[in-house]
Amino acid sequence: MPRNLSFTAHGQHVVTCLLFDSDKILTGSDDGEIHVHDTETGALRTRLKDHTRAVWAMQYEGDTLVSGSTDQSVRVWDIPSGKCLHVLLGHTNTVRRLIILKAASPTGAAGLSSHEPLFITASRDATCRVWKLPRSSDEKLSTPSPPTLERPDPYFLRAMMGHENTIRDIAAHADVLITGSYDYTVGVWQISTGNMLHRLRGHTQKVYSVALDYDRGHCISGSMDCSVKIWSVATGTCLFTLPGHYSLVSFVRPGHGHLVSASVDGRLRIWDLDYGAARSILFQHSGSVTCFQHDDLKVISGANRTLTRWDISTGECRELLTDLDGVWQVQFDSERWVAAVQRNGVTYIEVQAL
Repeated sequence: MPRNLSFTAHGQHVVTCLLFDSDKILTGSDDGEIHVHDTETGALRTRLKDHTRAVWAMQYEGDTLVSGSTDQSVRVWDIPSGKCLHVLLGHTNTVRRLIILKAASPTGAAGLSSHEPLFITASRDATCRVWKLPRSSDEKLSTPSPPTLERPDPYFLRAMMGHENTIRDIAAHADVLITGSYDYTVGVWQISTGNMLHRLRGHTQKVYSVALDYDRGHCISGSMDCSVKIWSVATGTCLFTLPGHYSLVSFVRPGHGHLVSASVDGRLRIWDLDYGAARSILFQHSGSVTCFQHDDLKVISGANRTLTRWDISTGECRELLTDLDGVWQVQFDSERWVAAVQRNGVTYIEVQAL
């Protein structure tokens, strides 16, 4: 049985990223640091401090961590040692999202073998960049200035350009990338070529969240116009427009047959993915939904002063944490949930058994 823990992290700063497994908890913050804690004890193992501004994106594969920051850099770290192995440059604004793809696309990309992972970064500079994921055994690469024709970056593959404003969110699987932008559009891209296959128009305000339901061939978008849209990846056709939220839709995440959307209106809504029909509304929060995760049975969500667990089939809820200053992040696995919260002006990491 997992131990219940509560420990401080990042002082009074916001935790912008949270990842964990049975061994470690990784937190990224607007203080520019990444902390690695022991999952069982909460002990701080190491602090990764090379970013000079806020960390906004993190993913890891094995012992390799990739992070993106307001300092415009992408950094690759060895988690056990805490060493920064590579600094990858090229973006000209905040790196807001990144995704590691564990295998190259089926069509192959730039001569990569099918066993070499890629990762994709998205930025407020309106572009995505595709990179080879460095290996821990690779010679350290740290370029003090953007690569040139004389000194190309050996990990950079291609830039994906086509949006006219900030890329706020991305989703990817196999050879498909979905981008949501402040230019009111959603992009469908082929990763192996960098080509935009479709520009999906229909939202009337900024797109804040996207997801990819690869098995159904659908992508989903949530917008500041209060709507959720489900699109065909193959044709670019809008299949369903899902109304009902009263404010910005900040998150959209599909499950097995259902979709959960969350909004600044404090509501989580559950939808049928096949028919675009509303199933239920989870409404208990008194403020904006700041984070959530779900599986087939439950949703755990944070908003304002509470962290709440919901039963998807009944809509019943139970408050897990109350009287908070804020809830920044939450994640769970089969054994425990981990949340980054603020209490009395101090940021804490809470770990509890499910």
